[in-house]
Amino acid sequence: QVQVVESGGGLVQPGGSLRLSCAASGSTFNIYAMGWYRQAPGKQRELVAGIRRYGSTNYTDSVKGRFTISRDIAKNTVYLQMNSLKPEDTAVYYCNSYPIPTNYWGQGTQVTVSS
Repeated sequence: QVQVVESGGGLVQPGGSLRLSCAASGSTFNIYAMGWYRQAPGKQRELVAGIRRYGSTNYTDSVKGRFTISRDIAKNTVYLQMNSLKPEDTAVYYCNSYPIPTNYWGQGTQVTVSS
């Protein structure tokens, strides 16, 4: 069964940190090339960060220097370390294939940045 399970979200104050995890299973997802995406209320889903097969990474401009994507291949898990969080980072965060996401989306994990 194809599955991704995102976790680690929550409510955090501006300037705080969170670490998201994405556990992937099934043949659809290649753990070597995964990305984190987010969707804020009333906005389209957007790419936040991606990691390619040989480890190169890519970030959307608004999170550069604050977010770090990484993976543990042995655990089939991708992480997103988020530091210096801002209210505009509030969104549901999803993981999926990168650079082209599949049609399968997990339930995501809610990140709310608010004082």
